[in-house]
Amino acid sequence: MKKRQSPYWAILRGLLLPVIVVAALLCFSAAVDNLENGRSSEEKQRLEETLRRSCVACYAAEGVYPPNIDYLKAHYGLQIDEKRYIVRYSVYGENLMPDITILENN
Repeated sequence: MKKRQSPYWAILRGLLLPVIVVAALLCFSAAVDNLENGRSSEEKQRLEETLRRSCVACYAAEGVYPPNIDYLKAHYGLQIDEKRYIVRYSVYGENLMPDITILENN
């Protein structure tokens, strides 16, 4: 003899599957978003390190820090994604490390 299932179990099973699928999709979406934010932060940090190293290389080779970002681009091959980042480069003197601030352009 087969045991007859209650109608509540069929309704519960019919609702439970879509809820589990939606929850899994939300978790996946949150994980991808978190990964993207981490990658963006890492790229910004890498750009700042590259700028600082280029400034130090210029100082070591020429005895002065570069006067502006364009000088680093022309003489040291620096590349900046200007659509994505805004770089604030403030020079206080030839022998003082410039103040470098990087902002994400939204």
